[in-house]
Amino acid sequence: MLKVENITKYYGDFKAVDNLSFTVKPGEIFGLLGLNGAGKTTTFRMIMGLLNPTEGEITLDGKKIDYSVSDKIGFLTEERSLLTKMTVLEQTIFYGTLKGMSKDKIIERLDYLLERFDIPQYKNKKIKELSKGNQQKIQFINAIINEPKLLILDEPFAGLDPLNVELFKREIVTMANKGSMIIFSSHRMEHVELFCKKLVILVAGKSVIEGYLKDIKEDYRKKNIFVKGNIDLDLIKKIKGVNEVIDKADEIEIKIAGKEIIDDVFKVVSKGSNITKFVVEEASLNEIFVAKVGESYEK
Repeated sequence: MLKVENITKYYGDFKAVDNLSFTVKPGEIFGLLGLNGAGKTTTFRMIMGLLNPTEGEITLDGKKIDYSVSDKIGFLTEERSLLTKMTVLEQTIFYGTLKGMSKDKIIERLDYLLERFDIPQYKNKKIKELSKGNQQKIQFINAIINEPKLLILDEPFAGLDPLNVELFKREIVTMANKGSMIIFSSHRMEHVELFCKKLVILVAGKSVIEGYLKDIKEDYRKKNIFVKGNIDLDLIKKIKGVNEVIDKADEIEIKIAGKEIIDDVFKVVSKGSNITKFVVEEASLNEIFVAKVGESYEK
């Protein structure tokens, strides 16, 4: 288990991370979210042992993270970190060797992953000859070549088309099912909702939301109602507690202040015609993120 306990990090007088705590258990995919400058990268560097916290402690399976456990960690950075004049094979042997793997094991694992990502033909191609999407695949393969116990993914889907997002998603879920601990960071909240059951949202280095995603959504009072049919939008807008009515191409979205408004909306909708849909949903993580982060900056 990864334990982050009351960590604080100062750069001079600047507090980059403020008393942050969370745990990630084997098989969990954990979301670490926040705007640029929120403290995510500093947190990643402390978890990997590249920076020491000013206060607090980080342990992996009860041990402080240093070179004795770094071989168990994989990291996919948001920025490209490939040596573009190398071939895919040379690049992967380089990274795998740094993780203490034998050359035979590296090649065996590389062949398996190239097949998983539908690019076996690129094994002896130079990195610079590959498209950006395929470079991202190679960077991901290098991050997981050692089958890490702890995998940190910083914007793993950047620049990927939907098909390749599915390939990455499949491999991430496979690793979690095998017991890897995964920390997932993205500005795309819909991607976070695909994976993460637990998360922390940082603002200025401090946690403003933390816990299980289902609990966070249930605790957030605002809900959304989706309706298909002919209804009186003006009457809906007059209901106390209706915050917004959005007339979309094929349905109407009604944003309400709380679940106690549902019955009032339903009474008006039931007077309409050709009603084929009335669905109440929790607010999206994107809505919650925007609301909570905005509230924090306004304080």
